[in-house]
Amino acid sequence: MQHDEFVGAVQHRADLASRGEAIRVTRATLTTLGERLQPGEASDLAGALPMEIDYFLQDAHSGELFDFDEFVSRVSQRAQAEQSDALFYAKVVVDVVAESVPDTELDDVTAQLPDAYDELFELVGEDSYY
Repeated sequence: MQHDEFVGAVQHRADLASRGEAIRVTRATLTTLGERLQPGEASDLAGALPMEIDYFLQDAHSGELFDFDEFVSRVSQRAQAEQSDALFYAKVVVDVVAESVPDTELDDVTAQLPDAYDELFELVGEDSYY
């Protein structure tokens, strides 16, 4: 998937008004995910994403341990969105990421996260949005 296609998918599925908003929620989600994953896993996941998107994972300070509520809070702050909206946006971004990377890579990501993070992957593989 190319950068424009990735951003367009996030914008459409999250029903965002602009590409800029789609990039902001993508950056918020992937930076926060990159912080939570171990350094090697963040880089592995980034490797399968468009060049302009992978930077958000690679630039994060990986290896932090924080719970799912903190994950949503960080995404909310970075995306400048209410927490309920930020959670939905993060789910959309993760779904688009899932379409862009091999299944084995997504399995490696989910294996590193506690069960409380399962909600983040709810849209993965769904056919309808919003």
